[in-house]
Amino acid sequence: MADSALSIRTVDESDLPEFQRVMAWAFLDDYEGVDSKWLKVLERDRTHVVVDGAEIVGTGGVLSREITVPGGLQVPAGAVTVITVKPGHRRRGVASLLMKTQLHGLHESGEPLAILWASEGSIYRRFGYGEMASSLNRMTMPTRMPFHPGVSVSDARIRQVTREEALPFMREMHDRVRRTRIGWLSRVDATWDVQLADREVDRDGLTSYRYCLHPEGYVVFRVKGSGSSRGPADELHVRELVCETEQAYVDLYRFLLDIDLAAEISFYTATDDPIVHMVDNPRKVGRDFGDALWLRIVDVDRALPSRRYSSDVDSVIEVEDSFCPWNSGRWRFTVKDGEAVVTRTEDAADVSLDAASLGSVFLGGVRLSVLKRAHRVVEHTPGHVDALSLAFIGEHEPHCPEVF
Repeated sequence: MADSALSIRTVDESDLPEFQRVMAWAFLDDYEGVDSKWLKVLERDRTHVVVDGAEIVGTGGVLSREITVPGGLQVPAGAVTVITVKPGHRRRGVASLLMKTQLHGLHESGEPLAILWASEGSIYRRFGYGEMASSLNRMTMPTRMPFHPGVSVSDARIRQVTREEALPFMREMHDRVRRTRIGWLSRVDATWDVQLADREVDRDGLTSYRYCLHPEGYVVFRVKGSGSSRGPADELHVRELVCETEQAYVDLYRFLLDIDLAAEISFYTATDDPIVHMVDNPRKVGRDFGDALWLRIVDVDRALPSRRYSSDVDSVIEVEDSFCPWNSGRWRFTVKDGEAVVTRTEDAADVSLDAASLGSVFLGGVRLSVLKRAHRVVEHTPGHVDALSLAFIGEHEPHCPEVF
């Protein structure tokens, strides 16, 4: 329960210096180290401060985005960002007040989903966010690796260009491709400035970005210089690889693998990135998996029909959601030919789960059957968890390539 001395309001221009200071304290950074670039994307009418008297003790914002869901549909989502609580004010309900304000606002505006990246894994499940709604794969691989004989590289020209020349092409390409990739988000102009920020402080000791364009895709990367008496061993740190055709994907990976002086490629990519199966020795591809998006169902009856499903199903799902009580209760979930109808019912439940579990499975990245084995889901009618698991599977693994 929130401390009665706390109140919440939208941010004012005069709050911004202290807003940044609270962020610095919360993330154990120096004030000078808090990057003001994130202020460019904040929507002031959806950004809040929690105050104790005149003191700002918490911050939080919501960005208006679309997320691609199974079936290639675009769904409005509140991208939750800059959630911080000032040290010394924890466990007084600051985060709860921020979460409640955000979720009620999304409910009133008709946005059925909320998403975030969690700085700590123990915080957000209690607010109904489901973990690992999408996962992340940090992949490393040596250069010069050959493809297996069935992979053909085209003679398309790949050009290294300036940032100014690349951006118009990349904006158009990204907007087309993101509509086909589960978990990818829409971008506004300021998003590009943040995601591809290229000041010295953004580089972490690496070079500036290199921009390389294929007729049907692009890749952006930095270089970490390295070498020894045995020769050069530069590392390529890929920031984005975006392709609208399979051929562009092959060509751009071949381009990266063949760059002179480079010894290794590093890339935060999708867990089902097919490059592992394209090279002739997949054991040389290192993979390290982690959670990415956490997803919150704001409105069950709006969210579940907003995506497509892999098989027909008819189940009564009982949802527990104390934080958004309008979701609590039993819902008949019926899928026919990929489309879902969701209605309230008094019928007995076939499956019971909480809002966080429903958020985890929504994009198809986590199976309901796994959550049942983890004692997160209760099956009342045999066979319904497996049927729902099959229905929720997407056409590919969800992946969100940007932190917000």
